[in-house]
Amino acid sequence: MNISDRCAREVTVDAQRGLHTGIADRGHINAGSPATLFDRYPIDLPDLIRQIWTVRYSVPTGVLRQRVLGYPAVNVVFEPTVAALYGPEQRVGVRELQGDGWAVGILFRPAATPLLTPTPAAGLIGAEEAITLDGHMAVATAVAQVMSRPSDPVADRSEISAIMRSWLAPLVDRLTDAGHLANLACQVAETRDDIVQTSALADELHTSTRTVERVIREHTGFSPKWLIECRRMQRAATTLHAHPDTALAPLAADLGFADHAHFSRRYRSIIGETPDETRRAGRAAGA
Repeated sequence: MNISDRCAREVTVDAQRGLHTGIADRGHINAGSPATLFDRYPIDLPDLIRQIWTVRYSVPTGVLRQRVLGYPAVNVVFEPTVAALYGPEQRVGVRELQGDGWAVGILFRPAATPLLTPTPAAGLIGAEEAITLDGHMAVATAVAQVMSRPSDPVADRSEISAIMRSWLAPLVDRLTDAGHLANLACQVAETRDDIVQTSALADELHTSTRTVERVIREHTGFSPKWLIECRRMQRAATTLHAHPDTALAPLAADLGFADHAHFSRRYRSIIGETPDETRRAGRAAGA
């Protein structure tokens, strides 16, 4: 089985898990606000697209803040008055929602990055830029027509999937072997708790450490070590936000750290805040 075939198999399995795993779970630490109607789903371009996501929100007073842990890949997002390409964030981000609105986003696989923009992956981290892919204005118009009517989840999914499939399917033939390897490497780094070193990731993929380093950096801007650490820290952040009374020492041990002081330093480095700050945010959200 070659890399392309194996990657297709892996991401298809991931897609079949539906709405409750992977980025669907870790995207918003405090998802589920009654002010938002959020949906996400795969479409049948699994080597190119991880998922489509949509949100409708109504926040008539004040500001709703959503804490977000991202996936190391590009999002293309359509909103009522803007459409843009967004690179991945390194740390917890906060999205502020006000008034009434909607957004439709495409979370791409790492292999798609060089097909969407000439900007090197490292230059996309934390960045926003205009969409340059042909046909995006027609897509924006078609998406707005769907999202401007009353919500019908089944019909919305069907129509938006068809719009995105028609627009993006031609890119599939342009995916490279390096892109397929990047997809698979990220998939393994994200999901395999026993993979804690770049060398182990390379062994799992039957390739060299240098190759894994190169393809992941070229398609995500991050190092394999960061991806592995991110998986562990994202799990910790989700746990601490949902269960603020969780003790650090056993959590650190469960994630493979010898002591919670080392865990806390790595947590702040990856997440951008201390474990106690995440706990306080979780308590505030649950108040």
